[in-house]
Amino acid sequence: MDVLRPQVERSLGEFVERKLPAGGDAAFAPLRTAADALLSGGKRLRPAFCYWGWRGAGGTDVPEIFTAAASLELLQASALVHDDVMDKSDLRRGMPAAHRRFESMHEQSRWQGSAQQFGEGAAILLGNLLLIWSGEMWRTSGLPPASLEAAQPVHDHMRTELMCGQYLDLLEQANGENTFESALRVALFKSGKYSVEQPLRLGLVLAGEKRAPWMDELCTGYGTRVGIAFQLRDDILGVFGDPAQTGKPAGDDLREGKRTMLVARTLAAASPGAAQNVRRLLGDPGLDESGVATLRGIIEDTGALRECEDLIGDYMGEALSALDESPVTAEARSALTELAIAATSRKT
Repeated sequence: MDVLRPQVERSLGEFVERKLPAGGDAAFAPLRTAADALLSGGKRLRPAFCYWGWRGAGGTDVPEIFTAAASLELLQASALVHDDVMDKSDLRRGMPAAHRRFESMHEQSRWQGSAQQFGEGAAILLGNLLLIWSGEMWRTSGLPPASLEAAQPVHDHMRTELMCGQYLDLLEQANGENTFESALRVALFKSGKYSVEQPLRLGLVLAGEKRAPWMDELCTGYGTRVGIAFQLRDDILGVFGDPAQTGKPAGDDLREGKRTMLVARTLAAASPGAAQNVRRLLGDPGLDESGVATLRGIIEDTGALRECEDLIGDYMGEALSALDESPVTAEARSALTELAIAATSRKT
């Protein structure tokens, strides 16, 4: 990761500079500022899984793989912008979410019309722009055309899964189904697969690995399970995370009414009275510290928090066993082990 991060950031910086120069038309400056803010942070996990898939299948260090892997950060930034609009989130990584940036710009400039509508519209366009850039950066990475052609179906499928996952998330909030199985399906499509499984698969295919049985076993046995554990950790942080670490207000997922695996476990184990309290408070945008504390208490008292922590451990154990059984290089196996631990034990 120490080598990967500066290479990814260099590739991103050079690409965005070419696409939207800082000294260009002043009207586009806010787009550049918002894009830079989104791309300046993050764990770079998706590029890392792609890169170590490449190395695990025998790929060597070449600038082109860093560029291809870095394009996944643009895809992630696009998803975050749209996610924040749909969730009406105020903050992202401790800074105003993109739609709030544009809304504030409208208000400060005293422009006509609705500041909220302008902010959301501009953010949607920024998210679309980042999505377009992610595809262009991928295609123009400089990797051999045959490698890109072989991996393109994986790349297309990954982006389709992500968008379908976003829709499933909206559907879950609307229909209130909220079983563990339905929350798991959302987590897999919206986050797990495109965060771990598919980036890993992209790297393997780019390096020339054919669709051997061991590759599918690694991508599902390791990738899918790390992806689920990754989302479970995200669910826990969304309720119990430290705002100084997560960059979002305490209990923000509760105010947004996220129907997570953690919430599903809570409702399944709660008494009728406690479950009624959860349903009453969950999704209240004005939820105060007392309300957050009440929900946290119910989640802990039902054993849902402990159960989700145990599930993370179970998924991790299965994932690392699948990794040990794969024929990836020793260096890649060590790196993928560290990445799995970092993804599932993080504080942000």
